[in-house]
Amino acid sequence: MKGHLRWCVIGLIGFATVINYIDRNALAVMWPEVSKDIGATKEDYALLVTIFMIAYAFGQSLFGRVFDAIGTRLGFTVSILFWSLSIAAHALVRSMPLLGVLRATLGVSEAGNWPGAAKANALWFPSRERALAQGIFNAGASLGGIVSAPLVALLFVQFGWRGTFVFVGILGLIWLVPWLWFYKADPDANPRLSAEERAYILAGRSEAGRADDRRMPLGELLRYRQSWAVILSRFFLDPVWWLFVSWLPIYLAETFGFDVKQIGLFAWVPFVGAMLGSLFGGFLAGRIIDRGGSVHKARTLSIGIGCAIMLPALLFTIRAADPLTAVLLIACILFGFQMAIGNIQTLPSDWFGGGAVGSLAGISGTAAVAGTLITTWLVPVLTKTSYAPIFALSAAIVPLSFLAFRLVGGRVEPLATSSQSTQE
Repeated sequence: MKGHLRWCVIGLIGFATVINYIDRNALAVMWPEVSKDIGATKEDYALLVTIFMIAYAFGQSLFGRVFDAIGTRLGFTVSILFWSLSIAAHALVRSMPLLGVLRATLGVSEAGNWPGAAKANALWFPSRERALAQGIFNAGASLGGIVSAPLVALLFVQFGWRGTFVFVGILGLIWLVPWLWFYKADPDANPRLSAEERAYILAGRSEAGRADDRRMPLGELLRYRQSWAVILSRFFLDPVWWLFVSWLPIYLAETFGFDVKQIGLFAWVPFVGAMLGSLFGGFLAGRIIDRGGSVHKARTLSIGIGCAIMLPALLFTIRAADPLTAVLLIACILFGFQMAIGNIQTLPSDWFGGGAVGSLAGISGTAAVAGTLITTWLVPVLTKTSYAPIFALSAAIVPLSFLAFRLVGGRVEPLATSSQSTQE
């Protein structure tokens, strides 16, 4: 019996991701009331989204370096402490300037969740389990998308929008208690880890070539084409996820005439598909490796199948004639997306040692937000009469992501970095 502490760690991080999505979506759910109280407009909301995304892009790269510098335990503590205080402070808002500042601090601090998860995955899981662990973490984002709207609406009815912001901020502070109690140290020194599970984890990392765990300078990291494969594949693929996270309610309202109640009845369905895709993508990759397949084969098939599901589903969505067909097709799109992205997010730990994983995850997260901002600005331009053009554009960039992974990255196997080459 190898033990299960590593699964508890990734489970805690997955729960943090649920809180992350509840916090970031709270303003959108309560915007009609918030905007009335502070005298804001729809254009103000668009500005707030842009502020959040730019701060989020910066935070990805910042926290990638932070996690590599101070470690996983303290890195998560800093990230969730600041984002919880930021969302709770929304209760103090009386005008747009303060709200803009708080959306920026929320974006920067929430961004730490993703490079932190990638680093924890690299530290706690061998290659055969890494995609499933990433899938569990990503399922937290999907679950957050499912529960955030009804939970925030329920809290709003009971406590108003100011009380709701305080309540969701407290959720993150509560999360810190089991995290600090449970995560005493990384696997090589964690006193709660059994000797058998520690040996299993460290042997898995050793088999994967995790010899170089130094903190790699950014300039050196960007000299590897594998780094650019991760950066480019996320730049092209992540906008598909954010298209539906940000615009699905508006798409349903404008295309099918939905009101808020109808949106609530339908908008959660695609995220069930996303959650299943997160878990299946991780299961499939692990199954391939357990049956003797290489990590390269596992990643290539999982990412390829995910993209192959997304592409036709996006094209069929252009012709969706009724809301049920539309949300089921979007569920297929997000299923494929999570299959692919969960395996793409493991690539930094497949190619590099632990000292570079957080940094590369952070840089690629920044690239993902950059791609998302471009498509976000294009949505109002391309959807004046129909959403068909933006779905067609999304379909076109899906294969670009896969080609960036395959043609730029090459074979998925541990790299001999410059320090290792010197030692050898």
